[in-house]
Amino acid sequence: MRNFIFFIRRFFNLILFLALEIVCVILIEHTNTLQGNDIVSSANTVSGIVYKKQSDVVYYFGLRKMNDSLLNENAILRQKIDRINSSVDTLKDSLVHKKIATADTTTHIVKYADYLYRTARVVNNSTNASDNYITINRGSKDGISKNMAVISGTGVVGRVEHVSAHFASILSVLSAKQRISAKLKNGTNGSVIWDEKSPDVLTMVDVQQDVPLKKGDSVFTSNYSLYFPPDILIGTVVKTQALKKNGLQLIYLQSSTNFHNLQYVYVIENKMAGEKKQLEDSSASKK
Repeated sequence: MRNFIFFIRRFFNLILFLALEIVCVILIEHTNTLQGNDIVSSANTVSGIVYKKQSDVVYYFGLRKMNDSLLNENAILRQKIDRINSSVDTLKDSLVHKKIATADTTTHIVKYADYLYRTARVVNNSTNASDNYITINRGSKDGISKNMAVISGTGVVGRVEHVSAHFASILSVLSAKQRISAKLKNGTNGSVIWDEKSPDVLTMVDVQQDVPLKKGDSVFTSNYSLYFPPDILIGTVVKTQALKKNGLQLIYLQSSTNFHNLQYVYVIENKMAGEKKQLEDSSASKK
């Protein structure tokens, strides 16, 4: 209490000045319309700025939750699109080759593939090794298993290689071990590999020289891929190089995925992959 009295004595003049200023502002606001409006307007402006800054801070810290929500929604939409495409393709085949209406007039459609999408966040990523790996924050307890395909919002990323309870390691497309079945927009098939020169450039091989191409053409995953759904973007054509020794050409692609800034991915489970691989392995062993 004694210190408070000393404080009042020391700053009495300043306190009195501020008090009189506040009284003057209040009087002006209530007695003079013009100045009063200016004061209210200024106060509203200051309040608006403060509220906007507060809103920006809240928005910034809420971005992670918002991103997670959008990723989950996109995963659901991708899954629905794959189901629709699979059903439409099967329905077309059925209409050509067999009757699909049963006795009770219901329609039976067999799906050749059923894809399940799971979202994940990238916690580690390499781009400068001969075999690059990406670590995500999802593991076996989240339904992740070896060989599941991984894509980003813009294209192909890689394939799950190792799995623990809460994490998974992905063998990136940027790897000498990785080879992806691909197709051009005209349906020509080939394979996409990485030449280890740049994380932005991929190479499509096994394509004949007489296949017409131009810069900017898109390259997608093919229907032959065991793990990836078809029509996932891999990259766009940058240039081509003719190989005289075998009549083929190398097609250099700009990767559709930015591996320098990879934050979120989708892990794709093909529920029919196991059955397909078992059949193919069985057929190969009989040869």
